[in-house]
Amino acid sequence: MINDLWYKNAVIYCLSVRTFMDADGDGIGDFAGLERRLDYLQGLGVTAVWLMPFQPSPKRDGGYDIADYYGVDPDYGSLGDFVAFTHAAKQRGLRVLIDLVVNHTSDRHRWFQSARADPDSPYRDWYVWSTEKPANADEGMVFPGVQETTWTWDDKAGAYYFHRFFDFQPDLNTANPAVQAEILKIMGFWIELGVSGFRMDAVPFVIAKKGADVKGAPVEQFDMLRDFREFLQWRKGDAIILAEANILPKQDLDYFGDDADRAHMMFNFQVNQATFYALAAHDARPLVKAIERTKPRPLSCQWGIFLRNHDELDLGRLTETQRATVFEKFGPEKGMQLYDRGIRRRFAPMLDGDPRRIRLAYSLMFTLPGTPVLRYGDEIGMGDDLGLKERDCARTPMQWTGEAQGGFTRSAKPAMPVIDHGPYGYAHVNVADQRHDKDSLLTWFSSVIRMRKEAPEIGWGDVTALPTGKAAVLALRYDWRSNAVLCVHNLGPGPVEVELETGIDPSEGGLLIDLLTGERSEADEAGRHCLFLEGYGYHWFRVGGLDALLRRTPT
Repeated sequence: MINDLWYKNAVIYCLSVRTFMDADGDGIGDFAGLERRLDYLQGLGVTAVWLMPFQPSPKRDGGYDIADYYGVDPDYGSLGDFVAFTHAAKQRGLRVLIDLVVNHTSDRHRWFQSARADPDSPYRDWYVWSTEKPANADEGMVFPGVQETTWTWDDKAGAYYFHRFFDFQPDLNTANPAVQAEILKIMGFWIELGVSGFRMDAVPFVIAKKGADVKGAPVEQFDMLRDFREFLQWRKGDAIILAEANILPKQDLDYFGDDADRAHMMFNFQVNQATFYALAAHDARPLVKAIERTKPRPLSCQWGIFLRNHDELDLGRLTETQRATVFEKFGPEKGMQLYDRGIRRRFAPMLDGDPRRIRLAYSLMFTLPGTPVLRYGDEIGMGDDLGLKERDCARTPMQWTGEAQGGFTRSAKPAMPVIDHGPYGYAHVNVADQRHDKDSLLTWFSSVIRMRKEAPEIGWGDVTALPTGKAAVLALRYDWRSNAVLCVHNLGPGPVEVELETGIDPSEGGLLIDLLTGERSEADEAGRHCLFLEGYGYHWFRVGGLDALLRRTPT
């Protein structure tokens, strides 16, 4: 595959250094521990590792309140440890992506401390100030019910400062050329230390105009994204920006750029939310609509496809009726919900740990148009601890073994509690047990990841939804370089039989071979396939059979 488009057929694995593996026994994960687990990640089959923030931070918001963009928090090691990790990852063919959190800083960052202390500070204009409280100060909170305002008075500065997020995270004035230059400097610094790209946090807020005089709908400065990309292309041609932008489909091309000159990738929140509704209602039709609405994009751009991540499952793009259905099925109790808009649970407990439903859902995720993004612990079906506050419930340490603290640390007091009881406790859910069980979820994940990499049509190809005659059955055909893959999923609990046409000339599409099982389906004289799917069943077919498989163009 063309090297600078590696992300088109990648498998990305997101983790927090803090909760992945502790090497020195202090109860906190670190880069030395993560380096020890790179062979595990390589064996799982992932191709890129995305790290949540690890820079020095007061950690009042999971590290997203950064106090120094050019360092490693001492809890996790040193810059030398980071470089050793990126070097070891490169040796194993793994790329490293890191979070780029530049919409705001910690209020303890030296820039903000200087800005608030002196009106003449060179950093004063790096933040957004107002001598009077703006009329819209009580609007636009990211965390409603937790935040009370987006403007807070600072006695030392003698002014209000703007913060789209928590009051300890003052927004940077990203329209300031000096701030933009600093962002490029930050990116360049980490690129030189072995990073292959950035998951850019809260992109719509980064590029929005900010200030007390800003009223009405947000005004985005898309040239900023172009500048970021041009810098990356200059410094490292295959480095990417994966944008977190929960936007409507009509804005997709604004973020990708008509000429593919802005973000390389974006998370597909539309498809994500429609997927959860499809799983809850056993109805694929809204998911097909979401796929079609988000289909237009430049050929070199890509969607990031995910089920769960480190935040709550945001359901804000669904209708009230659809949202109520998802809440009822996956988060019926108030303690499972967050900000009245989403669900804070891990994925496996949302589906009651049912192996059939979990495998169906991840098979679906791996075959939706885009690049799959996994969350650490997905591959073993980790659970959550609803006793922890807000989003921390789904950020518990990785469960490696059935030994004390799940093998995460030798310390009796880990910084984040390990799940040690119930059906999702480390005694029952851990890597060590599953890697020796041929029927385990971990073994299944390894197999599916390998097969996903062998079906580049899904990442590169043009997608078409085929009619199935069944609301619960989704059939997606991918075409690329005269090859085709057909992925069929039954979202319902009962067995079904469907008749469908591949849409390809019978002489080419008359035989289907399941990439996962080797099963075959031959078309009838009319070119139709009669497929049987068990409840929550799925198939990944190579269209055209063995001949198509053998002549498939190498990537």
